Amino acid sequence: MRSTINIRFLGTRGYIDVKSRLHRRHSSALFSCGHGRMMMDCGEDWLGRVAGIGPDAILITHGHPDHAFGLRRGAPCPVHATRETWRNLAGFPIAEPRIITPGVPFRVVGLTVEAFELVHSTRATAVGYRITRGRASVFYVPDVVYIKERREALRGCRVYIGDGATIIRSMVRKPGAALSDMGRSGQLIGHMPIRTQLTWCAKEGVPEAIFTHCGTEIVAGTNGNSARSSAASRASVGFQAPALPTTEWNWTWPSRRCAVPSA
Repeated sequence: MRSTINIRFLGTRGYIDVKSRLHRRHSSALFSCGHGRMMMDCGEDWLGRVAGIGPDAILITHGHPDHAFGLRRGAPCPVHATRETWRNLAGFPIAEPRIITPGVPFRVVGLTVEAFELVHSTRATAVGYRITRGRASVFYVPDVVYIKERREALRGCRVYIGDGATIIRSMVRKPGAALSDMGRSGQLIGHMPIRTQLTWCAKEGVPEAIFTHCGTEIVAGTNGNSARSSAASRASVGFQAPALPTTEWNWTWPSRRCAVPSA
């Protein structure tokens, strides 16, 4: 029997003001495999909407508002996050908090999940998640400058779900600029462009990439296909064009089929 992971992209928009019919709500995804439903991230756009989704568990990558503030009134199921993220969420009325330790696999709704440390922000320490069922592995990292143990994190992954904040232009920042979330100890912060993330995939042998947490360049663009073509042609890393999912976009591995419902 083949191992199948079903992914429904609930939202694909980053922490930006602009939104569109295709990219309406903050990035979030629902993973399922027949044993339950695991929601990945729950930004403030999802406040009051979580119960309608019906997750059996929620995982949080980090404590920024567009990834966690949909939980300000609580959650209908266990919520998994690192100790650092729970400090960001202090005061949130979560009835069933679960602490994740990076590098230590755990089971959720029939899936094996392992957190890997990232560089993204000094105020909200982030992780990416490798989600595995049988031989099917996916790496989910919607906000990233770099993955600290990239080779191990992407080992055996068939699909990389990454940060779509920018296609070519770097949004990585260094200490010294007049920005509120500037690194306090020389650490880079921000978002690595799609082009660079595709080179990571090529180096680590990941054959397929999907990008969520879309920035203004994509959300305000003429359409998803033009942005996808731009990213693919200018990155030139030697594998199929990356996918830019829209809200309510569904994906299944290993069939590699997607369905986008009519508006």
